Amino acid sequence: MHRAARRRSGVRGVARAAALAWLCAAAAGCSDTVDRLLTATTPSRLGETAFLVPQNAPLLVASAIADFECAYGAYVVASGLASGELYDASQTASRWSYDRREVLPADAHYSTFGCEAIGVYTPISTARYTTDQALQKLGEWTDAEVPNRARLRATAALYAGYSYLLLAEGFCTAAVNLGPELTTAQLLDSAEARFTTALGLVTAADSTVRYGASVGRARARLGKGNTAGAASDAATVPVSFVLNATADNNSGRRNNRVFAQNNASNTGVTIATPYRTLTVAGAPDPRVRVTNQNRLAGDQINQLWTQNKYASLTASLPIATGVEAQLILAEAQGAAQGVATLNALRARAGVALPALTAAEAASFQATVYEERRRELFLQGTRWFDERRGNLTLDPATGTQYPKGGSYGAQRCWPLPAVERAANPNLGG
Repeated sequence: MHRAARRRSGVRGVARAAALAWLCAAAAGCSDTVDRLLTATTPSRLGETAFLVPQNAPLLVASAIADFECAYGAYVVASGLASGELYDASQTASRWSYDRREVLPADAHYSTFGCEAIGVYTPISTARYTTDQALQKLGEWTDAEVPNRARLRATAALYAGYSYLLLAEGFCTAAVNLGPELTTAQLLDSAEARFTTALGLVTAADSTVRYGASVGRARARLGKGNTAGAASDAATVPVSFVLNATADNNSGRRNNRVFAQNNASNTGVTIATPYRTLTVAGAPDPRVRVTNQNRLAGDQINQLWTQNKYASLTASLPIATGVEAQLILAEAQGAAQGVATLNALRARAGVALPALTAAEAASFQATVYEERRRELFLQGTRWFDERRGNLTLDPATGTQYPKGGSYGAQRCWPLPAVERAANPNLGG
């Protein structure tokens, strides 16, 4: 309610109470009634405990998934700006720090804005909380109280794992439930633990959760340097597998965030130069399909290039794929076996690219990162790849930023100042 409206409502309420008190003054025993009326409070919210009941278990899990899907869409765009997949094409100055790789702890946009506005820390932390909460409550309830409880627990653990994974990969450090400051390795441990929980609960018939958790655990293990464990998980996932974040037109939260920001009428981002004309053996690379719109973007500075990977606001956004699993497997295998794995991936139906050249095979690790850059375009993985591989930043640090200032050397986002201020374990 608007402040003025609240004041008017409050004045009217006091006037009614005063009138009633005056009328009751002449009546014996009215003072108790007046006291009760003047001290009564009208509840404006219901406590969450009223909803944390077994019959709401499917709703709790579905709501937690919705929180993650919105957070994930924002992360794909924000990390795309930070990693050089995208350039900011808006006139919103608070977003430029993503693009400029110069996010500061006091910046509100990345720390407190919602997922529709391309905030990241609060939306991901919210998804982390609600998925963990669903997982905890399902662990307290029984099979008799909750039909299909094991699958619901596995699903909650799966999305909790990916929530921790985004915190680990996107941020230099993070905090959970007002706890201590956690390193990337500690956050990856937490992600791995939840994927392991999911794999322990899921049935063989539930391939979506099983393969999704296998890709997630392989990714967390690779991030920690556990190549043997990563290879073991990744090898179990078929190339055709996809775990999608769903999208629809029912609300802005549910839109495909990449399409909304890059292809819709009020464009907020444009495809960055290094992704505009990628080729393989002289032919356009089918994995990175983009279009030059031959006009300026919304900021009237950058040329507008749009992606063709996601066709509409309702297009699904991949969270985990069998293609990513094969890329993890190849990296974990090393050049001796990894070249063959990459060649098989390039030769698959719908891509049909030639095998790696001798020079590409000889520079195997650099080639893996390049294949990941193209295969996983606009899927939220490049930002962490640049950090763990210490890859060359583009544009280079110190290059003039077209909207003011220059590009920084940032490879992860700092713990927000609001988290530090509000958390007693961080000096708040």
